[in-house]
Amino acid sequence: MNAPIVPRGSAGHGRSATYPPARLALRPPTFPPGPVCGAWWPRTDDLAAELAALTDVFDTSGGRVTRIAVHHGSWPHEPRTLPVTGHTVTATWYTSGIDPHTIRLFSCGARRWDLLVVPPHSAADVAARLMTAATDPSLRLTGTALMAAAGPSG
Repeated sequence: MNAPIVPRGSAGHGRSATYPPARLALRPPTFPPGPVCGAWWPRTDDLAAELAALTDVFDTSGGRVTRIAVHHGSWPHEPRTLPVTGHTVTATWYTSGIDPHTIRLFSCGARRWDLLVVPPHSAADVAARLMTAATDPSLRLTGTALMAAAGPSG
């Protein structure tokens, strides 16, 4: 999967940076909504480096992402604030109440997205299966259930 490099207008601290677009798959809107509304496959386990590409998608289509909720221990570093393109996102780290295999995004327009986080070092075929399953409206599985169904290589 070779993606074009996209210039990043604000990399924080006055630096300019580039990054590839987010590897993201979203489920069509359904009612009632499922436990996840799609899947995100970051390239690394560095949330601070990966988040801007993800928020760019939602900032242009669904409202500026202002906060995220993440399970404590899901990422090696747990920053409270993360600079993204043009603004800063506040992160809250929970020990319960949020699936350890998801990230929850909140927009200033009161929208919310729960995304399965496909492990960065997953094989492409495993990641493709997880992303397809997470976007299937007929499946109503949590992030943890999707990861369990993927087996030990997921």
